[in-house]
Amino acid sequence: QVQLVESGGGLVQAGGSLRLSCVASGLTFISYRMGWFRQAPGKEREFVASNRWSGGNQYYADSVKGRFTISRDNTKNTVYLQMNSLKPEDTAVYYCAAAETGYNYIYWGQGTPVTVSS
Repeated sequence: QVQLVESGGGLVQAGGSLRLSCVASGLTFISYRMGWFRQAPGKEREFVASNRWSGGNQYYADSVKGRFTISRDNTKNTVYLQMNSLKPEDTAVYYCAAAETGYNYIYWGQGTPVTVSS
């Protein structure tokens, strides 16, 4: 059974930082592209960042480029999202997801909430 478990969310002031973690189990981690998505209240879920098993082929949403960094530790089956210079508009529930082929994300975590106060 595949599980993705996020952690690291919380309340932070604007300009602050958080690091999210997502631990995967039940799958061959290096075979998957891992991604982070977020869903703000009243909005649709949106892509944030992703990378391949090697940590390369990184992609970011324009809204987070230069502030967020995705990385992964394949020895720990963990993907991270380092979020710096946080803004109130970054407030959302953040989800990690796994795609075995292309960008078809088939496994999802339950999410971790991030609230950025102004």
